Amino acid sequence: MSFKDKSPRTSTSENLQQLNIKDHYQVIKELGRGTYGKVLLARCRETNAEVALKVLLKQGTKLRDFRREFKISYFLSPHFNIMDTYNVAFETPTSFVFAQEYAPLGDLFDVIEPQVGMTEDETKLIVKQIGSALDFMHSKQLVHRDIKPENVLVFAPDYSKVKLMDFGMTRQQGSVIRKTNGSIPYTPPEICEAVRNETIIVQTTSDVWAFGVLIFCILTGNFPWESADIGDVYFKEFVLWQRRKTVKIPSQWRKFTPRFMRLFRKMLEIKPDKRCNINEVYKYMSNMWLTTAKHGSDDDDCISSDDSG
Repeated sequence: MSFKDKSPRTSTSENLQQLNIKDHYQVIKELGRGTYGKVLLARCRETNAEVALKVLLKQGTKLRDFRREFKISYFLSPHFNIMDTYNVAFETPTSFVFAQEYAPLGDLFDVIEPQVGMTEDETKLIVKQIGSALDFMHSKQLVHRDIKPENVLVFAPDYSKVKLMDFGMTRQQGSVIRKTNGSIPYTPPEICEAVRNETIIVQTTSDVWAFGVLIFCILTGNFPWESADIGDVYFKEFVLWQRRKTVKIPSQWRKFTPRFMRLFRKMLEIKPDKRCNINEVYKYMSNMWLTTAKHGSDDDDCISSDDSG
């Protein structure tokens, strides 16, 4: 079924028509809401297809930003692990709207059990797919900039089909932006250190960092730290190990094998220019990621300085 069969071809972002949502769609329920606006599950009256309508409030969204998000989302749609965006965009008196596919199983945030996490096999399935999506984006010189469980949609109960979504913060590699918001656990240290309104150059390495934190969260059901800032005790403990000031692995990282910790060391490198690429994760797919024992000896907590492979 082609894009045009999913929803009425009302207009594209280049030529926005003003429409009433309820004239063309039956709104079934609200799927999510934020400062940006909301996402609605709706059924197209013309085709009877269910779609997710992303409704961005004009009060907080410039037309150029809406067009950028729509164009990037539509451009990336052909990838199997990126959310499908249909060639349908329009405006209402108060909002800009575009249509995407509906994910009935929700997002990854809803399925990660707090304090427990997911199994190694499930995590590997997810990592392989999101890694592929990010690798594709980076090959197009695009940086996602908002990697987190809420932006990974689940399309199969066994996680054999997941998709990356939400390209509202996506920018081109090398773009210069200003820091406008605070830090979250996925924010890399070079951005945490920047002060408000300081200029930042957009780099793919920030996605690599966030992806590393995401992998930790999926496997443990916890954040490794609240902020990648030296004032955070958990981050400081990690930095001491990362910089080889100590051979003892921080307690919350001890469930991972020495081999897998080498990947974390590469993805969560403090200096962005020394971070690995996204596709580095594929070298570790055949290795064990989690230790079988709950507690290891001090010897088990140590990792060799050999970080090859």
